[in-house]
Amino acid sequence: MTNIKKLREDRGVSQQQVADELGTTQQTVARWEAGKVDPPIAALIRLATFFETTVDDVLGVVTRNPPWSVDELTLALELYFTNPASPPSKGSAEVVGLSAILNQLAAWLGTERAATFRNPNGVYMKMMNFRRFDPQFAAEGKVGLSRGNHLEEVVWKLYGNDRERLSVVAEAIKAAVRLPLDADLDHDNDAEITEAEEGRVLTRLHRVRERSRKLVEQRKAQAMRDGHGIRCEVCDFDYGEKYGERGQGYIEVHHTKPLHTLAVETKTQLEDLALVCADCHRMIHTKRPWLTLDELREVVLKSR
Repeated sequence: MTNIKKLREDRGVSQQQVADELGTTQQTVARWEAGKVDPPIAALIRLATFFETTVDDVLGVVTRNPPWSVDELTLALELYFTNPASPPSKGSAEVVGLSAILNQLAAWLGTERAATFRNPNGVYMKMMNFRRFDPQFAAEGKVGLSRGNHLEEVVWKLYGNDRERLSVVAEAIKAAVRLPLDADLDHDNDAEITEAEEGRVLTRLHRVRERSRKLVEQRKAQAMRDGHGIRCEVCDFDYGEKYGERGQGYIEVHHTKPLHTLAVETKTQLEDLALVCADCHRMIHTKRPWLTLDELREVVLKSR
């Protein structure tokens, strides 16, 4: 699929105007945009000139890779710690294997990437970026590769002194991207949901578990059978009491299990889900680290 439609719309011109510029028909431009036929080389060059861009941009070829994410850096740090004094080389099975995992992770998340995305050379360089935070080498002036992004320091602070947690979270990320996932669900649409410390992969899996309509209805039915009613388990808010018939039966659910367990425990149990009002749910997720139900209850009690 070419990038012609986006370039055209960004410029504010019609298919007919593009066609007139190139000496072709509107129907031909429409076919190019729909991916039914590829523009010939001469047309690609003229399109690039018309839109003041490159042929790669017209073709929709991604030429730059996105910055490294928390998930990716977590896996790179785990590999670094296998042997900080002599990390695996660029051509090692370990580095090549992590390159493959990172590409699998990108596909799972639907990340656009260039052909060079997280290749072994890039993986090795990113792994060596962590040496500048390692006190064992920094004290000797052996800081490795110094260029990187700010998230490297974030990930180092999270796991540099907690190798056990690093291993658990890294394994959970790798297990998660082996799971099938509904491609239509994208947690980035939740503007008020802050990504968890563990990264985007486990945050997304967490949201999948919370949004299963079947499980939500089963959890609400369980609350009714138990005599608790459909009310928030944190602040006791009841939408039915506040909004009458319109609010009857409305509630959100929060998955309470630790994120690093979600990839292994592939079947969500009803006891893993807590009924929460929208406000309490947002407060759980609004900042890092996410709050537990008990921690949020304490906040609510102090505010009363």
